[in-house]
Amino acid sequence: MDRLDLNLLAALDVLLAEGSVTGAARRLGLSTSAMSRTLTRLRAATGDPLLVRAGRGLVPTPRAAVLRDRVHQLTHEVRAVLRPHLTEVDLAALERTFTLRVSEGFLEFLSVPVVAAVARAAPRLRLRFAPKPDRDARPLREGMIDLEIGLRGVAAPEIRTRFLFHDTLVGVARAGHPLLAESPVTAEGYAACQHVAASREGDSATDFDAALARLGLGRRIMVVVPGYPDAMRLARHSDLVALVPRSCLGHRLMNEDAAIAGLASFALPVPAPTFMISAMWHPRMDADPAHRWLRDTVMSVCRQAYPR
Repeated sequence: MDRLDLNLLAALDVLLAEGSVTGAARRLGLSTSAMSRTLTRLRAATGDPLLVRAGRGLVPTPRAAVLRDRVHQLTHEVRAVLRPHLTEVDLAALERTFTLRVSEGFLEFLSVPVVAAVARAAPRLRLRFAPKPDRDARPLREGMIDLEIGLRGVAAPEIRTRFLFHDTLVGVARAGHPLLAESPVTAEGYAACQHVAASREGDSATDFDAALARLGLGRRIMVVVPGYPDAMRLARHSDLVALVPRSCLGHRLMNEDAAIAGLASFALPVPAPTFMISAMWHPRMDADPAHRWLRDTVMSVCRQAYPR
């Protein structure tokens, strides 16, 4: 333990992130020669060259590539252990990066007010939005994700959850679509249309299709796209009809101001299930004052956009 130098761990994290002695020196406030000496010490400690010359730059060795994520996580954990525990946070001086895992709909309609609210209070805080391909809790457990917005998974009982708002499915078609002449839209008229579907439609869409099937009807899906914003874009510029969560329309469209986007929403002709949108985080972040402020801010924005 007498020879353990945690500064080497931090230096290795920055070197592997930058892939450059000069860049790492700049980030750590060291001279290039001092950073070179640190790299020499790291090579001796690990028994690996770590970064080797390739043309005018440096590239990581296979061992360095394997170590990169592990070293970053270890550095984060060491800093958390050695950081004084604070009950209050100076938002104006806060310099951290938080990763939020969100759906395409959240990114399309709620990322702007969330970023604006964060920037006003904590201008040095950085937000990183990550895609939400599934409901796997592993990224929350392993610290890769700090806060998640969406449907809760079923295999992570320890994950903290805060309800945000109820959502449901609605139909969407271009303004002036012949289907909208029906009031209300009938199941037969709806099923007779051609449809665009998002590839990640979940259990609620399955339940809706089952309700249509009990009437002897079904959607004729002509196009499948990656996400709901893509489905809405196609519906806006064609006669295709889309099935989307109400939250994807944005709160202005929920107030029937549909002309803004050239889309019209309508109630589905069979009962559509409702589902809960929640904020989720790992309990390790419960007492972190900066995280607590961030999740309160995100929750406030969501609830203003979609009141209960």
